[in-house]
Amino acid sequence: MATLKYKPTTPARRHMSVPVYKDVITKDVPEKSLVVTKKKHAGRNSYGRITVRHRGGGNKVKYRIIDFKRLSTVPANVIAIEYDPNRTAYIALLQNESGEKSYIIAPEGLKVGDKVYSGADADIKPGNALPIANIPVGTFINNIELYPGKGSQLVRSAGAAAQLLSKESNGMAQVRLPSGEVRFVRVDCKAVIGQVGNIDHDTVKVGKAGKTRHKGIRPTVRGSVMNPCDHPHGGGEGKSPIGHPSPMTPWGKPALGLKTRNKKARTDKFIVKRRNAK
Repeated sequence: MATLKYKPTTPARRHMSVPVYKDVITKDVPEKSLVVTKKKHAGRNSYGRITVRHRGGGNKVKYRIIDFKRLSTVPANVIAIEYDPNRTAYIALLQNESGEKSYIIAPEGLKVGDKVYSGADADIKPGNALPIANIPVGTFINNIELYPGKGSQLVRSAGAAAQLLSKESNGMAQVRLPSGEVRFVRVDCKAVIGQVGNIDHDTVKVGKAGKTRHKGIRPTVRGSVMNPCDHPHGGGEGKSPIGHPSPMTPWGKPALGLKTRNKKARTDKFIVKRRNAK
């Protein structure tokens, strides 16, 4: 998929670029039976307190129900590739022989008319879902389960792909994730062959603030322009230095470089090599 760059007719257009949907998207209206309403929370929890800042507004969207478990072993045809406002990747609409429809995350190279399978005897083709035990070492995979039957949890965003490095005798496999982390995954967990589609997503330039507001993201005010009572970076005459050993959050906690991962977590034993580890 390519991106379209505009002529600089306005300041916002000067650096703006958008994906060329007509090359991939084949259907504009989602399948009605696979759509549910999505309520906006504006970053607030059940008590009405803001737990995620800079959220609110945005276009009204509906949630597409994605089949992350891929339990059906009946072959299905790809009848459409659609845009999903809830994720960076595109989604594929499938229909099996009995007429049942479902959505999956569309891998790169999947086209209308292709057949996809789910099961241990499926071919090694993009879109097919197999247990890791049946996938050859070195294959690029996505939509990886962590617990058999729970549904895919890892490698689901646009352009992401993991690689199966090895299979151990203890029923585990080593998988290198897009972050560079290598971790153990059970071989009876399912994964989808190929790389997630929309690989040019990270090259798109938003161009103007309004497009971000349409996504439900509100403006972010820098701490250095606040008052001291509002932020540790605030106050001072002119552009004063931070005055702290490191950047801080509004609540006085370190903001950059602080490792937040719990080393005593139950899943820590499955990590072979951490991200950016030497």
